[in-house]
Formats: sequence, structure tokens, C-alpha cells
Amino acid sequence: MTKRLVGIGLAVMSTLLALVVLWKFQVVVIYVLISLILAAAFRPFVNRLVGRGFVVRIAWILLYLVVLGGIGVLFFQTGRTAVSEIQLLARSVSVQDTWILPIWLEGTTFQETLIARLPTPSKLFEAITGDQGQLVLPTILGFIQGVGGMLTGSIVILLLSIYWSINQIFFERLWLSLLPSDRRKQARGIWRVVEPDIGSYIRSQVIVSLLAGLLFGLGYWLIGSPYPALLALAGALACLVPVVGGVLVVIPVLFVGLLTSWQIGLFTVLYAFIVLIALGVWVRPRLFNRRWDNPILTVVLIIALADAFGILGIILAPPVSAVCQILWSRLVSHRRPLGAAAQISDLKERQERVLANIKNMDEAPPPLVTSSMERLTNLLGKAEPILQAALPAEPVAPLIPFEQEQNKDRAKSG
Repeated sequence: MTKRLVGIGLAVMSTLLALVVLWKFQVVVIYVLISLILAAAFRPFVNRLVGRGFVVRIAWILLYLVVLGGIGVLFFQTGRTAVSEIQLLARSVSVQDTWILPIWLEGTTFQETLIARLPTPSKLFEAITGDQGQLVLPTILGFIQGVGGMLTGSIVILLLSIYWSINQIFFERLWLSLLPSDRRKQARGIWRVVEPDIGSYIRSQVIVSLLAGLLFGLGYWLIGSPYPALLALAGALACLVPVVGGVLVVIPVLFVGLLTSWQIGLFTVLYAFIVLIALGVWVRPRLFNRRWDNPILTVVLIIALADAFGILGIILAPPVSAVCQILWSRLVSHRRPLGAAAQISDLKERQERVLANIKNMDEAPPPLVTSSMERLTNLLGKAEPILQAALPAEPVAPLIPFEQEQNKDRAKSG
């Protein structure tokens, strides 16, 4: 009894010590988690290069570089235009003494109450910047420091994500070796479900954000907004924030409408709502499977992570919510490993071993082998969602491990 209590006490102390260490090194932990998420997001693009010829790989790599370069140039030009529009907005606000409200509100009690309680744009600008702009310099310095930290962190995260993508098999074997042998297959099955869903979510968020930014910029420019690039960039970044992203898109548009023209403000707000609804109805469901979407759990995690990590925690809340639901489903709701997931996991492991053997060949593989591996990859990709959707009531017997099957074949041939 005493040994058991000592063992429980050591386990509790070890867990608490591990949590303290993780909290002390939370920045490193966050970098590692983000790099894993990015690696999961880029996994389909990396898999396209597996089993391809040298010329095809170079072509795909060049295509990826062109797309990334185009996105980078687009962000650079938009950011430069947004900076000039911020300067124009600051000059106009600093000398403006009235808010521009719709005509039907003139002379109403709402207008009188709003004017009495809301400071004028010039006074609001003076309160934000301080007397003679004394608060601007610390804000700019803080922003520059934040941007420098983000760039440094982004480089570290990018290098880590490239490492995870290149050494996926080695990384899986490393962390699976830390688990008991009877739990490794279940843990690998959970990992194979978690990683594609997280990657799908990140890709959907980025694609929706890019589409929203392009549509916002084009629409605001056609409507005649004086700050289309600034509002489009703000809207694209707001679309990355879950749950409250739509509200964050509309607030800057309303503010600019109160400063310039209520007609333009009304049209831009309506246009923003139309774009958000279209992206939510037609685009987002086709990019991300919402079976792990639990709004209540996501909101709770947003509150908790936002208090601990700020904006980064808000963005990471949905993937963490999906991971929690997958773990609950696999470890609590369905404690037995699903036969379909186990079979798919074993088939993928065998496929990876065959690909590793092909890469280690001295000569280039025949075209028949290359085409067969490509067809096998496509068939596994098509079969996985079908098998996972058809959840069997009883677990199917797991496949014989690869080494045991080889030994049986050798015994038969001998």
C-alpha cells in the first residue's frame, strides 16, 4: 500500500513538474505546435512530390515558389498602399470636427445623444496620439519590436515545419517509441486523424482569408471607398479570427463610413456582409469538414487561450478544440480502436516503407513501379474518408505487422 501511494505521489509530482516546465518554456512549446500545424497544412503539397520524377518535382517546386512569391508580392503592395492610406486617414481625422451620419438621423434624439456623448474625430485622434503626438513614438517602437519578434519567430517556425515535413516518419517513430507498445497503434491512428483535420482547417482559413481580402479590396475600390487597401487588409486578417471575425470585419468599415460618407459606409457594410455569407455558405464547407466543429468548446477555449496568449491564442483555439474532440471520441466515446482507421494506418505505414526502399535503390525505379505507387496513394486517399465514415460497431482484427508477414513469407518459401 505504501509503495502504491509513493508511486502515485511521484506520478503527481512528475506531472506538476512537467506542467511547470512547459509553462516556463511556453514560447518554445507554442513555436513547436505552430510548426507542427504548418507541416500538417503543407502535407498534401509535399506528398505530391513523393514518387514523382525529377523533372516533375522541379516543375511542382517552381509552381509552389511562383504561387508563394505572388502572394508575397501581393501582401507587400497591399501593405505599402495601406500605410499610405493610414497616413491619409490620420491627416483627415486630425482636422475633422464632425461625424457624418445619415440624413434620416438629422434632428433625432439619437443624433443629439450620439453627438453629446461621442467626441469629435479630431479630439478622438488627439486623445489617441497624445499632446503633439507624444504617444505615437512609443506605439511605433512597440509595433516595430513586435514585428521583429514575429519575423524571428516566423523564421524559426518555418524551419521547424520544414524539418517535420521532411522527417515525418522519423518523427512519428520517435514520439511513438515513448509510448507503451500496446498503445502505439491507437496513438498512431489518432495522430493520422488529427493531422489531416488540422491541416485542412489551416488551409481553409488561409484560402478564405486570401479570397476575402481580394473580394474586399476589389469591391471597396469599385464602391469608391477612399481606403480600399487598408480595409481589405484589415478584413483579410479579421477572417483568420474565429467566431468574432465577422464583427471585426464590419467595425472598421462602419468607422470609415462615419468619417467619410454614410452612403459609401452603408454600401461597404452590405458588401462585406454579402462576401462573408458567400464565403461561409459556398467556400468554407468545401474546404473544411466541420464534423469536429463545437462552437461552445471553441468559445471557451478562445476565452482561455486569449487570456494566456492574446491574438495567437484566439487563432489556435479551433484546432485545439478539434484535437480535444478527436481525443475524447477515440479515448472515451470509442475506447476500442476502429478497424477501418487501424487498417488505413497500417496500409500507410507499409506504403511509406515501400517508398523508403524505392528511394534507397541504386537505380531509378521503373515507370511501372512509379505509376503503381501513385495509383496506390490516390486509392488510399479516396478510401480513407469512406472507411472512417463507416464506423463499425465491433473493431476489425488488426492487420498482421509488416515484419511478421515477411517472416511468414520467408518460412513458406523455405
